[in-house]
Amino acid sequence: MLQDCLLIAEAWDAGGLYQVGSFPNYRRWSEWNGRYRDTARRFLKGDPGMVGDLAKRVVGSPDLYHGRGTHSSINFLTCHDGFTLADMVSYNDKHNEANGEGNRDGANDNNSWNGGAEGPTTDPEVLSLRNRQMKNAMVLLLTSQGVPMILSGDEVGRSQQGNNNAYCHDSVLSWFDWSLVDQNGELLRFVRNCIGFRLATPLLRTRHHPRGAEVNGYPDVSWHGTRAWNADWSEESRLLAVLRSGELADGEAGFLYIALNAHWAANLLELPILPADLRWHVFANTSVAAPDDVATPGLEPVLPDQSWITIGPRAALVLVGRRLTS
Repeated sequence: MLQDCLLIAEAWDAGGLYQVGSFPNYRRWSEWNGRYRDTARRFLKGDPGMVGDLAKRVVGSPDLYHGRGTHSSINFLTCHDGFTLADMVSYNDKHNEANGEGNRDGANDNNSWNGGAEGPTTDPEVLSLRNRQMKNAMVLLLTSQGVPMILSGDEVGRSQQGNNNAYCHDSVLSWFDWSLVDQNGELLRFVRNCIGFRLATPLLRTRHHPRGAEVNGYPDVSWHGTRAWNADWSEESRLLAVLRSGELADGEAGFLYIALNAHWAANLLELPILPADLRWHVFANTSVAAPDDVATPGLEPVLPDQSWITIGPRAALVLVGRRLTS
């Protein structure tokens, strides 16, 4: 029966008609949110002027889906077309020579960044940055309101060697390499924990767009920068933090603080003050080496300094407000 079906539209066609946010939904259809993909990619690579649009994307794109609910937005960074996540952080340009069309096929506007070297490299700094950028992407995707969509293989860093139009290949170029499960186990663990955190955090899965309404004395959404309650919306800003507040199932006030830094320098962040009985705990910090880059959901360590925290260059940070456990 249709009432049990999930209907998802890829709301553009080969002729160039782009209907993201305006596709006839009949109160049933959700959409691949191409605006989310493009904004998230451009922010992660450090493009200027992206902070304002990113704020809309992380709360379910209310400018596109007002009145329809956050579930109408299928959030994604990669899909069957285009770069994989690993290639998105490893290539500036497509490399489709193996397709036999002189590299003319496939999209040219990939909004990707190679981190300092095109394709395979042994440079430890570049490899470390790419690994962090993949984690940053997963933090952004899995803490955004809407429905996250993950391309199979991104959780283990699968590459198509820079090919962004690999539909014509039935070879190692497009196959899933199961050895990556062990080879990139650090990334897999990070993604698993982020998925687990999302499932354990109803605040990230509400169907209604936050509107700044007061919940437990705090707005349900507020924006922050290096200073609490004071986001920088300027063209050159590459830092955005969001505080989410809501009710958890047990009636305890729920607080999430998510900071995203696409700048090449670290920043000292002033944290919003929590109610007296709560403390900030660290779920994820991509600037920290594994295994301390991500915690087991529900077992997040308490943050020693409740007033300030440093977010590293090109890094993501997720804090959760919880009561101290005895």
